[in-house]
Amino acid sequence: MSALEKEFLAYLHEIDAYRELITLAHWDLRTKVPKKGVETRSQAIGILSAKVHELQTSDRMKHFIDELKSTETDKITQKAIEESELIYERNHKIPQDEYKAYVTLQSQSEAAWQEAREKADFQLFQPYLEKLVDYNKKFSNYWGYKDHIYDALLNQYEPGVTTKMLDDVFPALRKSLTDLLQKVTEKSTDTNSSVVLGHFPKNNQREFAVHVLKQMGYDFEAGRLDDTIHPFEITLNLQDVRITTRYDENDFRMAVFGIIHEGGHALYEQNINPELARTPLASGTSMGIHESQSLFWENMIGRSRDFWRTNYETFKQYAPDFLQALETEQFYKAINTVSPSLIRIEADEMTYPLHIMIRYELEKALISDEIKVKDLPELWNKKMVEYLGVEPENDGEGVLQDIHWSSGDFGYFPSYALGYMYAAQFNHTLRQQLDVEAIVQSGDFTPITTWLKEHIHQYGKMKKPLELLQDITNESLNPDYLVQYLTEKYSEIYGF
Repeated sequence: MSALEKEFLAYLHEIDAYRELITLAHWDLRTKVPKKGVETRSQAIGILSAKVHELQTSDRMKHFIDELKSTETDKITQKAIEESELIYERNHKIPQDEYKAYVTLQSQSEAAWQEAREKADFQLFQPYLEKLVDYNKKFSNYWGYKDHIYDALLNQYEPGVTTKMLDDVFPALRKSLTDLLQKVTEKSTDTNSSVVLGHFPKNNQREFAVHVLKQMGYDFEAGRLDDTIHPFEITLNLQDVRITTRYDENDFRMAVFGIIHEGGHALYEQNINPELARTPLASGTSMGIHESQSLFWENMIGRSRDFWRTNYETFKQYAPDFLQALETEQFYKAINTVSPSLIRIEADEMTYPLHIMIRYELEKALISDEIKVKDLPELWNKKMVEYLGVEPENDGEGVLQDIHWSSGDFGYFPSYALGYMYAAQFNHTLRQQLDVEAIVQSGDFTPITTWLKEHIHQYGKMKKPLELLQDITNESLNPDYLVQYLTEKYSEIYGF
């Protein structure tokens, strides 16, 4: 390795050290910080983020890129140069003072969102969201785009995916899902989710969820589980990958399945090749691929009949009395009831993508100036009725339920639906190569975790999302696998 390469990698490590401190500050802001500490913490995050922006767009970084990209280096260094150039080209177009102001606004906005959500009052959050939308439109124009302004934002989270692609895929998927939903609603069945609802102490929920996390392969010596308002996974470094959840003592499903979901994200990060550490390659390749891992574990494993045949007796060791009399099959059907709901993170498998399409259509319209921020609550409620047949009674269970817009994450929501399609496609290939039913019934998930590590996790950002999908499944994005998965599962449960 040349002296210049060593210098470049040391520079990347310096940037990553600042990133880790920023990440730690964000984790604390979302889990532990007292209300009066929010403003100062937000300013600190802004200052540190501005420093990262400065390093990523400096003349020195440009020198490294120009000198090394045409030099023969090892594969990881070459990919790190390519990723650094993408970051440089994206970030140097944003003036540093604007970037610092935007990052500070993000932290302030998250705190404002928390208060607005607690009080179910959108107007408390509206001025912050208006500023965030304006910044994202401005940044999109800085970055440039070919066909639609929203593509500039979508590219931050799902490289290679375009608005046109989504507008081609989503309507067909929506039609398939609403047709399935119609079949479900026409069938009478003994499936009843109310039988699993009742007081279930938080600590007991946590202990069972920890058991499952360990079964999945989550390394608690390289992570931890905490409480928050909106669940998330966050990576400080590859040896410190944290997850959070929100508990409802009257509905264990929120925390238990939420923890399995975040555990899927965490396994991705914990199993990235250590040789990528401290470089911009040491993270998931896209938010959609990331989401494929969490949805695979939550739904295709965690909500499967085989999983509960294996884990139900263990579950009963932590469960309250009212659940003890339920047979495994009755329990399985109850946790897989299809019923349109108001809250995305509580949605069943079949209606979940419809929640994403609502958010996608609204934020795309915001960014392209078709609607105004002040109109969001009314438009949100109308789309909920149109897509899901339910209407929020207040902003807290409506437009304010997700944290993502308060973080300025426009272009992010489509990743959830893409992730679900990716997950079904990966699941189809995985089951052709492994006897997943037998593995899950054994209670030792190691072969599944190993397969995911070998085919997906280890690569970090070494491969682009659609490249990874093609390499594993020998196909481009194919939503038919998701429709097939849902049809097979719910036709059996509901008998149609």
